[in-house]
Amino acid sequence: MSTIPSSEPQSRPISAPTPVLLRGPELAGLPPLVHLAGAAILLAAALTDHLPTSLLSGFAVTMLVGGLLMWVGKQVPVLRDYGLPTVLCTFVPAILLFAGVFPQVAAEVVAGFVEDGGFLDFLVITIIAGSVLGMPRALLLKAGPRFAVPLLGCLALTFVITGALGALLGFGFAQGVLLVAAPIMAGGLGIGAVPMSEMYAGATGGSPDSFMGQLMSAVVVANILCIAIAGVYNGLGRREKQLFVGFDGRGQLMRVQRRDITIDTAPTRDSATYAALGQGLLIAGLLFVFGELMGGLLPFLHPYAWTIIAAAIVKIAGLLPHHLEEASTNWGAMATTLFVPALLVAVSLTYIDIGDVLTALSSPLFLVLTAATVLSATLTSGVLGWLVRFYFVEAAITPGLVMADTGGSGDVAVLSAADRMHLMPFAALTNRLGGAVVLFATSLLAPLLSLT
Repeated sequence: MSTIPSSEPQSRPISAPTPVLLRGPELAGLPPLVHLAGAAILLAAALTDHLPTSLLSGFAVTMLVGGLLMWVGKQVPVLRDYGLPTVLCTFVPAILLFAGVFPQVAAEVVAGFVEDGGFLDFLVITIIAGSVLGMPRALLLKAGPRFAVPLLGCLALTFVITGALGALLGFGFAQGVLLVAAPIMAGGLGIGAVPMSEMYAGATGGSPDSFMGQLMSAVVVANILCIAIAGVYNGLGRREKQLFVGFDGRGQLMRVQRRDITIDTAPTRDSATYAALGQGLLIAGLLFVFGELMGGLLPFLHPYAWTIIAAAIVKIAGLLPHHLEEASTNWGAMATTLFVPALLVAVSLTYIDIGDVLTALSSPLFLVLTAATVLSATLTSGVLGWLVRFYFVEAAITPGLVMADTGGSGDVAVLSAADRMHLMPFAALTNRLGGAVVLFATSLLAPLLSLT
């Protein structure tokens, strides 16, 4: 007996409309009203001394504050393209704490979240694993040797130039390299100033907060200089006449095109499955444990450096299936997107002393060394790139300026100012490879601080 389909329309579930009060821009992924309610809950718990010391509380405080400051920074025209959201997340919480406005109980919870809960290791290792394992192998093997000349050359020369200038001006060679050049040239805060402060504290027997203020100040000031110089390059490139042969490629990196060094970047996904994210978390955890193991057995290198070595070997040797490499990349991208503002807020409240920052910014010597680092990076990278048949301007921008900005948002701002956004794959290579090299070199040089 056949079934006759009904002519009546099938009922469909009707979703309830979003309340008007919950509409509008999102702060930390939440509607404004929900964000306000969350802030009220946290404030009430802090003022009544009932804010629990736990990972969940640490995430709640830092993500809520970081999301708000990122949103505020993005509302300011022009300045939002010059890293204002990052600047606000980095310094406003410390300023509020310094002024006695931020609840001390909440600051203590965040400090425990960073120092005892392991949030710093969690995010730094996630960035390392996702960056190294997410780098296209063809990009590393085919273009690496040629691109490595301006990348590694500008790092070495910038370290030497800044260190020598620091020694000449009475700041000190090791201090110039480790306190100014290294954090600037690391290509990002997560793999630069933050882990470096831990390394320096371990090498000197001090505390990370004694280094963090100056390291973060150097990175922020350098990022502003990078964007300004990128705009100058763009202006020079608009002139019809070249300053010299091979000066400006108008966005083209290489002066000689060869098929054997064509770069095919790995495809990326807009989303990942829950299982893949879990696999990425597990791989990052295993790399972290391996780094700690090797750091304990062979303590002449920091555990972060051993983690970088392990990730590079795994990537070059192809020891992981492609879907696991992609899982690490997806997990790193997700964690970076969600937690970098939280990390900046956590670092601000835990490590940054506004008094130290004001002292650093008021020092002409500090400003001179910071400017010298950025100029050395871009000029040496441009010259070395020109020698291996890159265009000067393009090589001066990436790897030069890209090495000295804050990574991520800094890359976008620099390439946008230079009107060369299509160079982003090379910027990604610069940050991933260059940042790992800087962190590795810093782990070797950090003991010099204990001798000065």
